[in-house]
Amino acid sequence: MNVRLYVWQRATAALMAPLVLVHIAVILYATRAGLSAADILSRTHNSIAWATFYGIFVAAASIHASIGVRNILVEWSPFSERGAGRFAAVLGIALALLGFHAVFALVVA
Repeated sequence: MNVRLYVWQRATAALMAPLVLVHIAVILYATRAGLSAADILSRTHNSIAWATFYGIFVAAASIHASIGVRNILVEWSPFSERGAGRFAAVLGIALALLGFHAVFALVVA
């Protein structure tokens, strides 16, 4: 793995660590408070804060996962570095699109 990808993957991991902790805390709060899906959606509707939080989460996870998949493909598959990079880029874009669609549904819909 080149240095640029190494730094990006470590930076996204460092960014995701507190985001995961907050996400788990929110899950615990929602389940202990007995909130239904409708209750949760009513609280997140039109919230710029939640859109920003989960938007950053989606971006970091998409970048992090695509770099990891690229490294696995380079090390364990017959893909060339270029082929693995292309596959990983498509995967990262797909993850980002799906994730941002979910954020949109959470906040706007």
